[in-house]
Amino acid sequence: MTDTDFGFRPVDPRADAALLHSWITHPKAAFWMMQDARPADIERVYTEMAADEHQEALLGLRGERPVFLMEKYDPAHRELVGLYEARPGDVGMHFLTPATDTPEHGFTRAVLTAVMARLFQDPAVRRVVVEPDVRNTAVHALNAAVGFVAEREISKPEKQALLSFCTREQFTRAVAR
Repeated sequence: MTDTDFGFRPVDPRADAALLHSWITHPKAAFWMMQDARPADIERVYTEMAADEHQEALLGLRGERPVFLMEKYDPAHRELVGLYEARPGDVGMHFLTPATDTPEHGFTRAVLTAVMARLFQDPAVRRVVVEPDVRNTAVHALNAAVGFVAEREISKPEKQALLSFCTREQFTRAVAR
């Protein structure tokens, strides 16, 4: 499996709310901190995101089937405002692979590689910024595998986060290994 096995399409808040609800409220997605969300809450969140020029939500597809969620945001305007000095070319990112009864070896790393490749398709993107929960050691390892370097812990209203960055060059070197 490679990162080119995936396509992308924008989230349709109304049509995709039930699917996203099943993913985001699953115990595996505890770090999304939406365990108690109702389908209407999910639809509202993604409707607001779709209307916001500084955010975008995409479903990752294998064929026509949605298999992961990707969120892209401008850290100078969302999520990290005032928590670090954003640079031109910075883009923030979240991704979620849903829980499954049939795990596929290498799937999550292929997803993250596809997400990063998608972000770096935009020549204006110089650096990807992430802020996962400091306790999410699995995602820290995945992030490091695709070139992210942890800078420092930051305090967000909802969590202690590990601020990490990945330049285009770091990503290219990491995936070439």
